Amino acid sequence: MKKRERVFAAMKHEPVDRIPCYFTTHFAREAAFGQAAVEEHLKFFREVNPDIQKIMNEHLVPNMGSIKTPEDWKCIRPITLKDKFMEDEIELVKRVLDRCDRDAFNIGTLHGIVASTIHPIEPDYGYMPVRQLLCSHLRQNKGPVLDAMKRIADGLCQLAGKFVELGLDGILYAGLGGERFLFTDQEFEEYIMPFDKQIMKACLEAGGHNILHMCKTDVNFDRYDSYKGLYSIANWGIYETGMSLAEGRKRFADCAIMGGLSNHKGPLIEGTPDEIRQEVRRVMAEAGETGFILGTDCTIPMGVPYERMRIAAEAIK
Repeated sequence: MKKRERVFAAMKHEPVDRIPCYFTTHFAREAAFGQAAVEEHLKFFREVNPDIQKIMNEHLVPNMGSIKTPEDWKCIRPITLKDKFMEDEIELVKRVLDRCDRDAFNIGTLHGIVASTIHPIEPDYGYMPVRQLLCSHLRQNKGPVLDAMKRIADGLCQLAGKFVELGLDGILYAGLGGERFLFTDQEFEEYIMPFDKQIMKACLEAGGHNILHMCKTDVNFDRYDSYKGLYSIANWGIYETGMSLAEGRKRFADCAIMGGLSNHKGPLIEGTPDEIRQEVRRVMAEAGETGFILGTDCTIPMGVPYERMRIAAEAIK
């Protein structure tokens, strides 16, 4: 089977000649933009040889003004494909697709509505403080904040559609907001869910597929129950949330599940080659051969040798 066929078969719970795999890592800043990013993606794909090839996205929604009160969110203007950060990501995708293995299942990175909303001001506050600020502002005066989020979501819908138009098979939608310690269930349903669904539907309507990545710790997975049908592959932090592959297979029975390896510690990150192979075999035995894609909880940190991921990928065969 070709890589792309293998992934589609896994998504449909059909037999595969071997379990497909997916690995992705953060590149050093000097290799994250422009032609250097193109070359680093191609090097990574060549050396790791995953079935799913994800193009990274370091082109974030930019700062548009100081935001200190809920009313300040009015500074967030409408986003279109003509924005430079959008044009830069589109150009990266074009260049990578021109030279990468088109038999692979190729996807783009689409930062979800929570991440994309905080990106403009995250450098001003820091990661956790800015997330808390977003919660606080929504509770104080949700109107201008939700209006800004809608403008961002509309732009992300355009990007999702463009990705598919360029030839990508779909997106990895990086969802945030499911953590219990930030939004309540009711707040998630009102503030986050509509935008998540809007963006994921845009990808589907363009003919693409969604991988739903439910990021971070203490996630209430019940919040994603109504997302069924919007994604073909589910990925979550097994080691961060404590929900095992077996539990995930029951919860996400209508799609493929992806993961099994820790991206921060354990054999893949710090073990010997034999320990990596043993861990891959253990994960495959737990997950089963159909409806499963070997991967990690989240993106592998910068600096982890590509050879480690290659060993894991080859251990499947």
